[in-house]
Amino acid sequence: MSTTVTAPTSSDSADLEAFGYRPVLHRKLGRYASFAAGFSFVSILTTIFQFFGFGYGFGGGAFFWTWPIVFAGQFLVALNFAELAARYPISGCIYQWSRRLAGEVVGWFAGWMMIIAQVVTAAAAAIALQVVLPSVWSGFQVIGHDTALTSKSGAANAVLLGSVLLVLTTVVNVVGIEVMSRINTIGVTVEIVGVIATVALFLTHTERGPGVVFDHSTAAPGGYWAAFLVSGLMAAYVMVGFDSAGELSEETRNPRQVAPRTILTALTVSALGGGLMLLGALIAAPSLSDGKLATDGLAYVISAKLDSPAGRVLLCCVAVAITVCTLAIQTAGSRLMFSMARDGRLPFARRLAAVHPRFGTPVLPAVVIGALAIALLVLNLGNAAIFATLASVCIVMLYLAYLLVTVPLLVHRIRNRAIADDTGLFSLGRFGIPVNALAVLWGLGMAVNLAWPRAAVYTPTGGGWWMLWAAPLFVLASIAVGAVVHRFVADRPAGDSAPAMQPA
Repeated sequence: MSTTVTAPTSSDSADLEAFGYRPVLHRKLGRYASFAAGFSFVSILTTIFQFFGFGYGFGGGAFFWTWPIVFAGQFLVALNFAELAARYPISGCIYQWSRRLAGEVVGWFAGWMMIIAQVVTAAAAAIALQVVLPSVWSGFQVIGHDTALTSKSGAANAVLLGSVLLVLTTVVNVVGIEVMSRINTIGVTVEIVGVIATVALFLTHTERGPGVVFDHSTAAPGGYWAAFLVSGLMAAYVMVGFDSAGELSEETRNPRQVAPRTILTALTVSALGGGLMLLGALIAAPSLSDGKLATDGLAYVISAKLDSPAGRVLLCCVAVAITVCTLAIQTAGSRLMFSMARDGRLPFARRLAAVHPRFGTPVLPAVVIGALAIALLVLNLGNAAIFATLASVCIVMLYLAYLLVTVPLLVHRIRNRAIADDTGLFSLGRFGIPVNALAVLWGLGMAVNLAWPRAAVYTPTGGGWWMLWAAPLFVLASIAVGAVVHRFVADRPAGDSAPAMQPA
């Protein structure tokens, strides 16, 4: 499925060695596989199915406008990332970019927060199976009878399904990038076909006109602006992870040319397909006021419009998308952990940086990411607000990690006017400073919005104050634990750690 890239592997290896790292990962990914890594992390089928009801429940039909707004803001971030991906084609890109722009301490915390975010994101993506599988077959509802994620039985069943999925993705990540790439590219192709089929189904079974995107009669009580900001959580959750192509740079052929393009393409294609899905669902929903659109989301629309084997096939496409999304998140997280361990910047660095001689993968990081994600799900067993809590926490952590790249990059631009402008590489040129500044402002605003303690988000069925303040408390706890861990590894030299790069 992957497109052949003309640059020889030997040149890519020499390029990596110039940064002080010996190539030990298998360079198997072409252009399409690189695109698939970013697209599957964004995974519009996964996250829109999971969070459409949440967005609609708060903002009504007009929540549609959060989609282009979030895309515009995230595209500003992606432009900066594309420029860096062309100049630093190294695994663990968020950590590597931040470290080279702002020094070891800032870079370490960027990597630390990104690892935690990816663990939480993997857990949040895996529980999306609960939104789909019980609608395909009732036998998938093993615990209780209420399938809604906001119910106790639904949340518990989501933990069970998500844990099984994480075990499977861990196995795939262990056996090699080639196997992972084949599964991912096939899954992304299925997802793209599923998106097209879903949009076609909606647009050929309309109940109302596109004017529904201006309707907010079913929005949450209170001021609409506040409800609109909360509904933006859905779009904010979807459009992250487009940097995954950069995470896999050491396994991509000709990464300086391929990664920047696939970062931008993955986000743009996701935004276009997702926008059409949102519009189609709003104009095809049997009812806007019976409450089912807010509780069951897109599954309700598909089941109502195509209550047949074909409808179940579409839902199966969503299940495939969820699987490859979880797989891509875990892959990106394991490469980031490997990159930091290779520099001696994590406890047990030698073991975490070891690469399997046959599979060419960092085995232990994949296992650690999967195990931590499962543990996080188990800790939240019985929490009816698990989907909103995990989503909000992982988004905030991701946005903060992104800020630890965009802020140092802006400082660098202001001091030096531009980053290295190598001939033929993607560059923002004279637009670098304004684009970068807007990306920073966007990131700061969204981080505050998403971390804001709202009872309707964090404690919809009641709960303690610690649940209400889950996002800021989690961020503070992550920083505190990170400070202790960093203190433990701070005396280790940065850069290539030859012993840690030996095969297991």
